[in-house]
Amino acid sequence: MEPTLPMFEDEPHRPLADRMRPTELDQVVGQEHLLAPEAPLGRMVAQQRLVSAVLWGPPGVGKTTIARLLADRSNLHFEPVSATFAGVADLRKVFAAAQQRRTVGQGTLLFVDEIHRFNRAQQDSFLPYVEDGTIVLVGATTENPSFELNGALLSRTQVFVLRRLDEAALESLIERAEELTGRPLPLDETARHALTAMADGDGRYLLNMVEQLQALPITEEPLDTAALTRLVQQRAPLYDKAQEGHYNLISALHKSMRGSDPDAALYWLARMLDGGEDPLFVARRLLRFANEDIGMADPHAVQQALAAWDVYERLGSPEGELAIAQAVVYLATAPKSIAVYRGFGAAHRSAKRTGSLMPPAHILNAPTRLMKELGYGKDYQYDPDTTDGFSGADYFPEEMDRETYYKPTRNGYESQITERLRQWAALRDR
Repeated sequence: MEPTLPMFEDEPHRPLADRMRPTELDQVVGQEHLLAPEAPLGRMVAQQRLVSAVLWGPPGVGKTTIARLLADRSNLHFEPVSATFAGVADLRKVFAAAQQRRTVGQGTLLFVDEIHRFNRAQQDSFLPYVEDGTIVLVGATTENPSFELNGALLSRTQVFVLRRLDEAALESLIERAEELTGRPLPLDETARHALTAMADGDGRYLLNMVEQLQALPITEEPLDTAALTRLVQQRAPLYDKAQEGHYNLISALHKSMRGSDPDAALYWLARMLDGGEDPLFVARRLLRFANEDIGMADPHAVQQALAAWDVYERLGSPEGELAIAQAVVYLATAPKSIAVYRGFGAAHRSAKRTGSLMPPAHILNAPTRLMKELGYGKDYQYDPDTTDGFSGADYFPEEMDRETYYKPTRNGYESQITERLRQWAALRDR
């Protein structure tokens, strides 16, 4: 059953997102996996045993609201701090006030927005107050805590992952806004769906767009998608080229190509380029992929990746991006093999283990008489002159047994290599 809004008179002078802020945990949309009665935060509130936590999620999904409501439901004083503006001196004042409240039996929930912006020393300053219970720390971050928070702080907190709001959650917010203001959005059904897509999971951004639309003069005909896009600006995709989103999307592209899924690979490529990624970075990764994941299963893969790189450098965006897309499809649909990758790694380990062994004398050139007397080049067989074009000679150091590093697969061109190596092995044994 859809929770109802608290009964109060609307205050149109306040921003809609502020007027819509939930006053109860069950009014928060899209985070039921954390807030439902049997979910982690729901159980903590019911038991009145709140622990220090980090709320990790994208913008506009309710991190600040949840922290406020946790404090309210746990009878804790809510103390908000922004890591963007606060320093150690500000934190000392907060800790002193929390200690004073504690003497009269009042606990403190310290909410730190953008906690990832605090440096290591600032993060360390929380530790003694978290440990002795002076504060319950709730930090909010859009960045991966594993990378941005130090280990000591992470070990004293629980990390809760908030989800981007799905279409159902965003539609619920629209309906609540219409109920609160008493005015339906002037959109047809298709444009209404487009509006939620434009919000890209950000509830605050959605409500800002709703507020813009409700401020328009009343018209008889609802707006279509084209009219909607002229009136409001689509939210820029969440993509930071220097942070986790960058690595998540290139990983998704890489894994999609490795899994031979050209459609998913094209989707992640489009996501990266739409987010402002440098196409040349993608081109470099495609070249690496061609060597690592395809190798000798399709020796042309490297040429295709190099060609895409070259075409993009000549044409630039957006025309050159099509060449990168073509390379992505080629690599995704090519046969895969990491036999060369594994073989080279095994050869590296063997080279380190065996040290500075000399090549066998028969494959060494002998430009001087002394070298000839030492046996350099003696009995060397020129393979192209042999009957089978293969002499079967041993090219490993004399002190070392023959080893097999490259083990081709049956995929693509490597199936032919496998057969050729089998024939050569038979000749060598004979």
